[in-house]
Amino acid sequence: MPAQPAQSTSPAAGDADAPLRAELGSAIRQLRKERGLTLVQLAERAALSHPFLSQLERGLTRPSMPSLHRIARALGTTQQALMAAAVVPQPGASADSAHLVRSGEGLPVDNPGGTARMLGAPAFSVHPVEYTGTRERFEDYYDHPGDEFVYVVAGEIEIDLHTADGPRLHVLGPGDSICYPGGTPHRWRAVGDGSRVRLLTVQNATGEADRHS
Repeated sequence: MPAQPAQSTSPAAGDADAPLRAELGSAIRQLRKERGLTLVQLAERAALSHPFLSQLERGLTRPSMPSLHRIARALGTTQQALMAAAVVPQPGASADSAHLVRSGEGLPVDNPGGTARMLGAPAFSVHPVEYTGTRERFEDYYDHPGDEFVYVVAGEIEIDLHTADGPRLHVLGPGDSICYPGGTPHRWRAVGDGSRVRLLTVQNATGEADRHS
């Protein structure tokens, strides 16, 4: 069985999240079929187990950000774009309506050391995500096509970027922000108590393959 990052596998991840999980699973299944991939092939490309991916497509489990990143990379898109596709349209909303997300709403996704919450929608060209809590050690690098903006709401982080000018380390505290271009390998960790960290990231959709709405 391929190596598999941590994820929530219990269907009881939250009944209130069930419609969002179903939409996310549907978006993954649709893109997988458009790529001409079977479940087994996608699982192999993403280094995830076939049973987990099957449960995810059926909306029976909630992924972690690392597993969603692997799936997105295998499908030629980003985890933010997949999360945005999981938005359930508001009753009576037109395609050009404003997208309102109340506190506690949005698709929750497990993230190492905390959680992430999708705040955007597929009709828009930016993908905002709120992170609450993070680990106190570096994980693997991430990279994606879209440029990204990171704003520190609370706590303190160290962000590690592999830029065109070489590796760069930056320490950011409340009120600090940073932007970096798409394709930049990056990762961050908490400085001090990771449970105190709260971040807002905004990624644009430029360069994503087959953007869906």
